[in-house]
Amino acid sequence: MAYKLERLEKNIERELGMLFLADVKNELLKQVTITKVSLNNDLSIATVYYSVYGNDEQKQAITGALTEAKGYLRSMLSKVLAVRKTPDLRFKFDESWEYGNKIDNILKDLKL
Repeated sequence: MAYKLERLEKNIERELGMLFLADVKNELLKQVTITKVSLNNDLSIATVYYSVYGNDEQKQAITGALTEAKGYLRSMLSKVLAVRKTPDLRFKFDESWEYGNKIDNILKDLKL
């Protein structure tokens, strides 16, 4: 079961990335990078982690745009995924890059 779960997560990640580049009409969503997709055990909810390079206003605007486009993205995924029920999409901002930069800056300050 774990193999199928991981494979489906990667497929969703790849397909969403291609949708953001090609099919989405909102220009804000073209700046989104999907970093990870995590499915729950019954494959009903997909948590999509994303990152955006920009200021806080842009991040807030993109978060709103993702919420508005959730239904469209789910319907487009249902056309390309070979699953009975397309998982519900939940978008979560991935803060690992910012956290890594913070740690890196602390370590650089310690070396001085």
